[in-house]
Amino acid sequence: MNRKLVVFVPAEALEDVREALFAAGAGRIGAYERCSWYGEGIGTFFGAESSKPSIGAAKREGRVPELRLETVYPAELEAEVVRALRGAHPYEEPAFDLYELREPDA
Repeated sequence: MNRKLVVFVPAEALEDVREALFAAGAGRIGAYERCSWYGEGIGTFFGAESSKPSIGAAKREGRVPELRLETVYPAELEAEVVRALRGAHPYEEPAFDLYELREPDA
């Protein structure tokens, strides 16, 4: 069963994150590899005094142009995919969602 990963990433880190995810086994759909989708948006955050944001500063609201990156991965590779994401992402706390996908009823 496949799952979907959605992560928000600054544009300059997009290719590094994609490469890490694909190396971990994400992005395969049938006979295709390296499948993903991304679109633009603005991410916002306010870090606590103890935070160490890679963009902006602690105790200030940050607004950052980001890309929403989506890809699929086999459920059994979830730990590897999340580990690859965290290793390649430049943020201290990357924002991401994991979705379970199901086959439509025939």
